[in-house]
Amino acid sequence: MSTNSYKTIALKALLLCLGLIIPINGVGQESNEKKTNYHFKGRISRSVLESYLARSATVASLLHLTLDDDLRMMQNTGVKFAGRVIWMWGGESKIEALIEKGTAFVKRIHKTDPDIILQGAIFEIITTDVNSVPIPASVFEEFNIEAVNRNFDYKKMIYPFGRRVNHWNRGASVPDMSQTETKMWFFYVAKRWIDMGLEAIHFGQVEIMDDRDRKHVHWRDVMASIRSYAKKHARRNFVLCDAHVPSGGIVHNGELMFDLHSFPSRPKSLKGQPLEAILEKGFNDSIYGRSAGGMTPSGWSCESLPYIVEIDNFGNSDHAGQYRESDKFHVWGWDEINWFINQPESYRNKWLKYAYSWVRENDSNGYFQLPLRRFEHYSASMTSPKGQRQEETIKKIWRSLSD
Repeated sequence: MSTNSYKTIALKALLLCLGLIIPINGVGQESNEKKTNYHFKGRISRSVLESYLARSATVASLLHLTLDDDLRMMQNTGVKFAGRVIWMWGGESKIEALIEKGTAFVKRIHKTDPDIILQGAIFEIITTDVNSVPIPASVFEEFNIEAVNRNFDYKKMIYPFGRRVNHWNRGASVPDMSQTETKMWFFYVAKRWIDMGLEAIHFGQVEIMDDRDRKHVHWRDVMASIRSYAKKHARRNFVLCDAHVPSGGIVHNGELMFDLHSFPSRPKSLKGQPLEAILEKGFNDSIYGRSAGGMTPSGWSCESLPYIVEIDNFGNSDHAGQYRESDKFHVWGWDEINWFINQPESYRNKWLKYAYSWVRENDSNGYFQLPLRRFEHYSASMTSPKGQRQEETIKKIWRSLSD
């Protein structure tokens, strides 16, 4: 070490002792954040993946709302994997407006934290509104089809013989992944999310889109196209792909389709203890202890693929606030996020600490995805008038990982 280097260190140490500088990333003290490895390019190691999942949060609709308070909350808590930041549930013709609004916000986020992963979603729905979306020549080219001047065609994406047609509503169906038009649509949306700077995509309930694709030939085909595009165009030449997998995961010849798995957290209503709930292995279709293993797309093998569980939304029952032993999906009659919102602030904070620890203690492959935002319905903010005030609890949970 040079004489000047010694002088610099000595000067900084003196200023530190005098209280004239603050020890952030300073002399002899590297921040906890820097000790955690978030580096990946072209592939992701298990340790880096788990570093991200350990600080994973749903920030659903982040790019729809583009709120300064959400950006402040993300910076304050230190989230590293932000889930569901952009999505469509029908309304496919709004994709251009969503991208135009969200792209500048993505750049702001990456300016404050270049390591953060933002996740978009492509859900298990297609509506007649997709008929208004033009198909770019690049999408035809990807599927070796001669380019023509036309829009996507809803009727070419749905199951034949009426299966799952109008499943969500009239003109809103479950797409059939064995249809070329469906693969073109999923590739197109994934391409648009990647071009925005997103590095992860959630693919919803994949297992209801494969009724005519039980060996997942078509799913594997479209995933290969998306991964190939990401390798050339994504920020770090890679896109993390996941989906809800009630079966525990999709594996073909020992190879996993996804980079991580995800699922609802499935809280279990506690009979006799009004509105309280716990997590439990083996309850209903919960994923705890069931995440399938194999060879990952990044080339490392595992007995059980790392996964995240979330506080999900899927609609309330007709008995919200009431216990029904036969109802294993709702929590006291609510879906998961509405049950959570309906708890007192103190219980919400207590339950997040419990849930995060419970998952880690009961399955080393699992991580609890904490809620920073769930669409317009919920925000963890401590400052917003509508905030539910879990922000500081989430910050403390993640800070404790480095203690």
